[in-house]
Amino acid sequence: MEHLKSLSREELLTLLEVYAKSWLAHDGCWFLAAEEKLGLEAAIGLDTRSWERFSPAEAKRIMSAFAIPPNGGLDALEKALWLRLYACVNPQKVERPEPGKLVLRVLECRVQKARRGKGLPDFPCKSVGIVEYSQFARAIDPRIKVRCLNCPPDPVGDAWCAWEFSA
Repeated sequence: MEHLKSLSREELLTLLEVYAKSWLAHDGCWFLAAEEKLGLEAAIGLDTRSWERFSPAEAKRIMSAFAIPPNGGLDALEKALWLRLYACVNPQKVERPEPGKLVLRVLECRVQKARRGKGLPDFPCKSVGIVEYSQFARAIDPRIKVRCLNCPPDPVGDAWCAWEFSA
């Protein structure tokens, strides 16, 4: 890490974006390889198991690094959602439509854009997303419940996917 201390703030922000895009590209390459070898259904099964493990690990690392207390409710979740790797590469919006509810809208999805660019159909990620966001939220605060508002294979509206969290 010593070599990073000489980088400027702008260079560190650029590096953060490079790291996040590289992580997502690796995830995509892994998934495509699994899909080619095993088929879409098996690849989704493996992806689900992977997110089941990764999401709480990411949440716990964020909580530790940024002093987010456990059981911090929707305020803690909102802070953590902005600190995820995804937030670096997928424009998103967080809304608080009413007390006790938080809605995350992923406005642009690099995964889906990449698939479309390769002539592939949209990735039906709803089942994976339910596990991903439920596990992430549960690690922040086990009282938080997650509901999918839309996610492929659902039709894409003003957001690629939208998730409602309630406490």
